[in-house]
Amino acid sequence: MDEAELWRAVESKDAAFDGLFVFAVTSTGVYCRPSCPSRRARRDRVQFFRLPEGAERAGFRSCKRCKPDAAPSPDPHVELVRKACRIIESRQPAPGLDELSTELGISQFHLQRVFKRIAGVTPRQYARARRVDEFKERVKRGDSIVGAMYDAGYGSSSRLYESATEELGMTPAELRRGGRGMQINFATAACSLGRILVGATEKGVCAVSLGESDKELESMLKSEYPEAKITRGGKSLDHSVALLLDHLQGEQPHLDLPIDVQATAFQRRVWEELRKIPYGDTRSYGDVAKAIGSPSSVRAVARACATNRVALVIPCHRVIREDKSLGGYKWGLKRKEKLLKNESARAQR
Repeated sequence: MDEAELWRAVESKDAAFDGLFVFAVTSTGVYCRPSCPSRRARRDRVQFFRLPEGAERAGFRSCKRCKPDAAPSPDPHVELVRKACRIIESRQPAPGLDELSTELGISQFHLQRVFKRIAGVTPRQYARARRVDEFKERVKRGDSIVGAMYDAGYGSSSRLYESATEELGMTPAELRRGGRGMQINFATAACSLGRILVGATEKGVCAVSLGESDKELESMLKSEYPEAKITRGGKSLDHSVALLLDHLQGEQPHLDLPIDVQATAFQRRVWEELRKIPYGDTRSYGDVAKAIGSPSSVRAVARACATNRVALVIPCHRVIREDKSLGGYKWGLKRKEKLLKNESARAQR
């Protein structure tokens, strides 16, 4: 997750992200869980840490209200997976299943089964995702492709390029260039939720965003592809925009637009399941986790929803909490509430 996604979880006080990271406030010297009920500080005063230990090493102390360093998990399997993740994150190259299971003192079969049940992916898939994230961060920071490749744990260029399109969503060179050489066309329009932006490559829709102004939406798109050739307009977009506007009016309940969005294997499983949720209906994060065969991956499902880049096409707004509260929504809870009310009313006609 990038810091924008972490901040959205903090702003919405989303408990689904508790245990995945902590945030610290520089003005108070305190670190908290994402769901902490305390009043939120300004964004420029907030830092993020993967674990409480990291925040404490940086000089922050635990919040007395939400106690982010307390409340150990009642499920020993969760702690086992946390230990496995720490080992994977601290080694280059990441250890294989045999080495990992030996260090943790359990069988490979048991580790594989427990890890997938809790995390929603296998240890190998988790290691690959971490490696990709590390590579992307280093390249975007300005490191050379070769340097970033070895620092991120790729043993050779062939391994990196073999799965570049699937894992990165673009070639390493395109990532290094910030999307330079890529062609993205976009269009904006007024809709019942404010303004909508639709962006697409020749392969499919790569962005559907909701906001208050075209300037805001264009800025979001350009931040994803700072060096891409981004052009307003294009006849191929007319059909997609029209379908989305009709969808918002209830005239096109089922969207079947091709998408071109980078995703992990787990994200794809979640997003495919979201597209099966009937118009006018909802599912809980737990329901989705069960449907994809990973009942303990509720938080991972919440993360997959939070990283969705194509609003409406992948209807993450139809996923709510077990207690029927809305949970989070990348484009604002008021929009999520309005979407669900409108869809429910139209589905009953």
